[in-house]
Amino acid sequence: MNLLIPDIGLVFWHTISFLLLLFLLGKFAWKPVMKAIGERERSIENALDAAEKAKQEMAQLTNENEQLLKDARAERDLILKEAKEIKEQLLKDAKEQAQKEGNRIVEKARIEINNQKAIAMADVKNQVSKLSLEIAKKVLEQELGDQSKQEALVGQLLKDVKLN
Repeated sequence: MNLLIPDIGLVFWHTISFLLLLFLLGKFAWKPVMKAIGERERSIENALDAAEKAKQEMAQLTNENEQLLKDARAERDLILKEAKEIKEQLLKDAKEQAQKEGNRIVEKARIEINNQKAIAMADVKNQVSKLSLEIAKKVLEQELGDQSKQEALVGQLLKDVKLN
């Protein structure tokens, strides 16, 4: 039964040892351990804050990137639309210019044809008049080669003149 009931001296020395151990642990072990735990807590909180901040920055960057892509697409569409309008305007201008140039060339050709036609008609008239004069000259020479024929022709012309 001695084992179940402790002796007062034993309880006293155990209590003193326990208090001394508590004092020593409190003085040398608890402060550094608590300090290390506090530092660990602060580093974990800082890491969580940094992670949250990084997450927010990533979300902001993602939104900015999406906005930049949207703006770039809108700008690309605008540039393509302007390029298409410029192309259509250039084609329209080129067609109008070609039409004007074609009309000018056709008009120039028409004028040249009319000029050449007038020149050819004048040349034909000159040749016809020369031939007519030649024929008239030969006819008159043949008709008026004889003196009696000349007198008869003059008489006939005088009659026609007096009658008119």
